[in-house]
Amino acid sequence: MTAQTNYAPLDRMLRRPEVEQVTGMARTTIYDGMAAGTFPKPVKIGARAVAWPESVIRNWIAERMEGRKA
Repeated sequence: MTAQTNYAPLDRMLRRPEVEQVTGMARTTIYDGMAAGTFPKPVKIGARAVAWPESVIRNWIAERMEGRKA
């Protein structure tokens, strides 16, 4: 069985400092959000490296913006 993803075909991978810059969130807030299930978890890209697909972060931001319109 293969896992299905919702990533864009040529998705750019964002490391934590760039995720911080794009979201405006601090490192601690990102990790607290991951623990609470309110922020997406990164994917493993190496033995000791993780990153977030840019589309996942952009979608997360868009969902937050949708909530503001209510």
